[in-house]
Amino acid sequence: MKNAESMSLSAGVHSANLSPVQKGALGLVGSGILIQLIYWISFKTQNASVWLWTSILLVSAGSVWYSYETYHAHPPGIKNNGVWFRSLTARGSLAWLLAVILTGFYILLYWYPQYLGQGQGEGGANSGLIRLFDPLSQYLKGKPASQWFVYGTFYTLIMFLMGIKFIYKYRHDRYQVLRTLSVLFFQTAFAFILPEILQGLNRPYFDFKNIWPLNYYFFFDWHIDGLIQSGMLGYFMLFWGIVSFLVLTPVLTWFYGKRWYCSWVCGCGGLAETAGDPFRHLSSSSLKAWKVERWMVHGVLVFVVVMTAMVLYTRFTGAANILFLNSYQLSAWYGFFIGAAFSGVIGVGFYPLMGSRVWCRFGCPMAAYLGILQKTKSRFRITVNGGQCISCGNCSTYCEMGIDVKSYAQRGQDVVRASCVGCGICSAVCPRGVLRLENGILDAGYRTRTKEELDYEERSGMKPGVNK
Repeated sequence: MKNAESMSLSAGVHSANLSPVQKGALGLVGSGILIQLIYWISFKTQNASVWLWTSILLVSAGSVWYSYETYHAHPPGIKNNGVWFRSLTARGSLAWLLAVILTGFYILLYWYPQYLGQGQGEGGANSGLIRLFDPLSQYLKGKPASQWFVYGTFYTLIMFLMGIKFIYKYRHDRYQVLRTLSVLFFQTAFAFILPEILQGLNRPYFDFKNIWPLNYYFFFDWHIDGLIQSGMLGYFMLFWGIVSFLVLTPVLTWFYGKRWYCSWVCGCGGLAETAGDPFRHLSSSSLKAWKVERWMVHGVLVFVVVMTAMVLYTRFTGAANILFLNSYQLSAWYGFFIGAAFSGVIGVGFYPLMGSRVWCRFGCPMAAYLGILQKTKSRFRITVNGGQCISCGNCSTYCEMGIDVKSYAQRGQDVVRASCVGCGICSAVCPRGVLRLENGILDAGYRTRTKEELDYEERSGMKPGVNK
């Protein structure tokens, strides 16, 4: 027994070793990042276009090459070998180092953009890292880059490259491939390219997939005024934003659960699924974590609802104060603590320590809103064939939302949880095909049966609910 454990440990450690080709691929990625660091630290302003495209080419080529070399020689199937033996994916020193780097970058991005090279004052020239992205910004919208343009470029590029790796890793699962292509499309087209082009046309920045309450500033004065001043297009944006959360969201959630947004459209979820995939097993599935999650995520939803009600009250009445609360102060608090510190700094910076869905689990008001709809008014369930479960625990280990799926499977109980984003990884990693993502009809018991099963029962004269 001891020898078997030793061999298993050795295999896990060995699987973490890189081949010379993989090291070469990572060398290209490192070279591309080094070019950006040199340009940033030296606060250069010359030849930005050459430096930028060279760095992007090196990072992209190295990343795709590494993904190919990692998975092409392996047969299709989930490959999570050695994740608990690697420093980067097991909260080791590399994980802590990456967390510090990510957190530090977000702090600079949100509150100290001048250290990234953001031009100061009206018309101030950029330098350093932000100057590096001026050529791309000029091409898309005819204006110099800002820290948000740099962030959007990084975000989209990383998500795209890690999405290629994700697709190659899960290439045997059609559902994973399609939903990854979907989030890459929505992030690239709707969250990055289209809003930048709109700005170049002197139209408001608008991400059509960013729905209130996630888009917490939608009803702020400056945003509504900007839309109204843009004429018919602005009015359409305002109309689209209101219809999206009042009509589109409930209807789609009724049919498909929250997965239509969290796993197929949302950029936050897209980054978590692609760049955060190596860390999904770090999400805590303890009862304590679940209790904290419920209080926090619904607390943020209440916060954004109260704040929105107050800013609208202020807009229509002119009174900023309601009792002891000031709408401007409340919106400033939300923007700082939730919109910046939680969703950005903690939400992404803590991937290597707490898993890839920290923001989605504990802070996203959209996730809370969708979760309430999914729990009470949705056909979506993860159905369970409990008789086939061998209690391997893969489903619970790789659930990024920290759901103990195994406990549901052992009881033969369908997974009906507000927090489930329908990513389908639990089904993909199950060696027995116990779990299936379905849009069924919930019966009076605890099992969800599909329409086909219900039709068969009716034709056979079976009493509803006996086949649980």
